[in-house]
Amino acid sequence: MSDQPTGPESAETQPEPGRQTAERIPAMQRLLDNPFLLLFLGITMPTVFYPIWGILEVAQIPIAPR
Repeated sequence: MSDQPTGPESAETQPEPGRQTAERIPAMQRLLDNPFLLLFLGITMPTVFYPIWGILEVAQIPIAPR
């Protein structure tokens, strides 16, 4: 018995051997598959946002009365 389906629908569902499909890779998968981009984001995001967060915290301290 054959492992491949037979009939007219088999040509539509099975790609030809050696032929690549033009399937689009989702953006989040491309992001998570790139370790250097993840490293860059992991270093850049805290470097940018922690000082901004600190400035906002200091700016919210009330001025001491005389």
